[in-house]
Amino acid sequence: MNELNNPIIVDFPLDGEWWVPTTPGTKIPSHGTDMLGQRYAYDFAMVDWAKNKKPYKGSNWRYYLLGMPLSQWHGWGQNIYAPCDGKIIVAKDGLRERQRLHILPDLFVVVIKNGLFFDSKKCDLHRIAGNHIVMQTDNAYAFFAHFQTGSICVTEGQEIKSGELLGRLGHSGNSTAPHLHFHLMDSADPLIGKGVPCAFKRYERFQDGSWEEVVNGIPTAQDRIRGNRAL
Repeated sequence: MNELNNPIIVDFPLDGEWWVPTTPGTKIPSHGTDMLGQRYAYDFAMVDWAKNKKPYKGSNWRYYLLGMPLSQWHGWGQNIYAPCDGKIIVAKDGLRERQRLHILPDLFVVVIKNGLFFDSKKCDLHRIAGNHIVMQTDNAYAFFAHFQTGSICVTEGQEIKSGELLGRLGHSGNSTAPHLHFHLMDSADPLIGKGVPCAFKRYERFQDGSWEEVVNGIPTAQDRIRGNRAL
């Protein structure tokens, strides 16, 4: 039986066009691990599709040689919305973002260091997930990571409705570029939680030169998708 056959259906949490480089629609576990409840996790990044999915506005040489200011990255500061009704269990903010991104520290300090030395029993979740939210829903817990510093606008214990603003997309924690990490799990604690598959109630996919509506879909890494809250 395909483990994605009966996913929980939630609303799409973003507006605008997105690439999903990490998704259970392409690989399971999507992040290469079941740790932190992220077996079916998604990463959403905003890119320039006309420039071969370039994620920043400046030149390539500037990024590789000097680094690129955070403000020049597509997606940074985009609104993130609640994909379902629920209650905020955890809302952690205040962790600073690195203001300049450079390929060497991004790869060797963030990716390799955490890949080689990560220990779930000793990890500081705030440092790994950055500014993050855990939301209790009817049948799972939703986890959102890497919010922009100071942007989370909900509080622990708050009841919210689908579509309410949670905060803004950022680059805090274990992040190599501004993006939203999102997944469902069966516990409020990612250190012990197991991932739960989910699909999105409605979004659009660019196919053969035009946009088509997708219902209860799981995007792949090859898809160009668009969230449209007017749908």
